[in-house]
Amino acid sequence: MAGHFIVFEGGEGCGKTTQLRQIQQWLQQHPGLPPSADGGSRAIVATREPGGTHLGAGLRQLLLAANSQEPMVDRAELLLYMADRAQHVEGCLQPWLAKGAIILCDRYTDSTVAYQGYGRGFSLDLIQQLNQIATAGLESHLTLWLDVEVEVGLARIQQRGAADRMEQATLNFHQRVRQGFQELAAAHPQRIVRIDASASITAVTQQIQGILTPYLHQWYGTGSASYP
Repeated sequence: MAGHFIVFEGGEGCGKTTQLRQIQQWLQQHPGLPPSADGGSRAIVATREPGGTHLGAGLRQLLLAANSQEPMVDRAELLLYMADRAQHVEGCLQPWLAKGAIILCDRYTDSTVAYQGYGRGFSLDLIQQLNQIATAGLESHLTLWLDVEVEVGLARIQQRGAADRMEQATLNFHQRVRQGFQELAAAHPQRIVRIDASASITAVTQQIQGILTPYLHQWYGTGSASYP
């Protein structure tokens, strides 16, 4: 595929959504990016899971809204995330990559391993099989894992206001999720890069820019204009 796929991952309150926006703006102002294959400007696309498609927006509402009258069972949660991903891959990610876009995605397959595998206790082999079906084999070119202590992340959530259904899970759940990301990063160092997300927004953005710069050179050639 002509484009590149960068995923932002992490636990609650890690700041990945904020950083994704910062990096999107940085890339849009980037003098070193060559045009896409059709000669037009290279699109910098921001998307998310769940919710990156029209269908996914409805699934996101179901997945994140707290419902005390009918709590969502874990199997339903897992399968809804996979349904969202299948739609997202075919309806959004693959078409944009084919056009040469750089895609910045807020969560992808590693979140399911961390949250539903380590957090909920589902078989990692089962999740791998379901991810393979949902993604049709599409993997990120680079995953940025924004890592922060669980207590720090949850404190940020409390300052932000009302928590969604996933954010309301127990401290032990979120600690298992972080363990999942730690083990994924150790198992896939060629794809997953850890970011210290405990620093200020500006400092974290600078970390990510420093990591992305050599990737941009690799993907788009050292002969292009200098990267900031």
